[in-house]
Amino acid sequence: MVSCALSYEGSSGVVSGRQSGRPTLEQVAARAGVGRGTVSRVINGSPRVSEQTRTAVARAVAELGYVPNQAARALAGSRTDAIALVIPEAEARLFAEPYFLDLIRGVSAELAEADKQLLLTLVRSEQERQRFEQYLAAQRVDGVLLASVHGDDPLPDRIRELGLPVVMNGRRSEAEPVPYVDSDNIGAGRAAVAHLVGRGRSRIATVTGPLDMYVARARLGGYRAGLTEAGLAPDEALVSAGDFTEEGGRRAMRLLLDRSPDLDAVFAASDVMAAGARGVLREAGRRVPEDVALVGVDDSAVARLMDPPLTSVRQPIEEMGRTMARMLIREIQGGAEAPEEPRRHVLPTELIARESC
Repeated sequence: MVSCALSYEGSSGVVSGRQSGRPTLEQVAARAGVGRGTVSRVINGSPRVSEQTRTAVARAVAELGYVPNQAARALAGSRTDAIALVIPEAEARLFAEPYFLDLIRGVSAELAEADKQLLLTLVRSEQERQRFEQYLAAQRVDGVLLASVHGDDPLPDRIRELGLPVVMNGRRSEAEPVPYVDSDNIGAGRAAVAHLVGRGRSRIATVTGPLDMYVARARLGGYRAGLTEAGLAPDEALVSAGDFTEEGGRRAMRLLLDRSPDLDAVFAASDVMAAGARGVLREAGRRVPEDVALVGVDDSAVARLMDPPLTSVRQPIEEMGRTMARMLIREIQGGAEAPEEPRRHVLPTELIARESC
């Protein structure tokens, strides 16, 4: 049975002997002439490493003085059987956003089947991030799942420096080095635009997510690609940034109507923002879909309950959560056969047509 908590125990401990400039896993890997993942498997006691490789890593560890507490715990055969799911959002958004609830449901189901405990942790400030790093250094969990990570977030790299396996939901950039599970966000934007063009729309606007997140940039890129494929010239007056909240969708929609009152369609980068945009369109006397067609992303309960029901690009959120958990468990157990290349999974999306366009 998976137990969930919204916080973690405080800890003032730090990794024994940790100080700035201490050797990293990457330095050990370079010294041993292997990949970082191989070093991680060796110090986690994986049987899927040759004796020659194990000896090379052990020599590099000794020469560099790299002896993290995580290695000592793993070599002693000790596990906590606990996994942390970290979401850097406030409680209000966590419980209001269907995306996070579906993700948690998928992670929880997979961990329950593996008899692992789930620790749900919110990290909302730099102080909380530092406290969480101390918590991880105290060996309280076997691995970490990360969601809703922004482009400049150092936490994924810090977790790896602590020697803990980590898998992300989404990614920070196209060149993300940390293992992740994502959906085809570029394809989502292209599918939405193609559907709107197929319905005879030509002044297609978009409400983006926060552009410091790869997911938002990817959906915007898909939107632009869709316009180009349809022979429509991109117009920056038809692009307005939101923040994946309903109020953000409302603000972005007001700006779009002020700048481009002749728009006839909107692609919102989430169902929640589409709901906010729908409210503003109604206040402005614009009918959906007669005057303005509307498409969202997620295919959440929000989409099904809107008036009219919202056409939305479905992403398999629960399956993303399950896949993340499976990847992390394999990493903890040392079962990866090719650790030199971080594992990446991009799951397909599907447009679900309803009455909003």
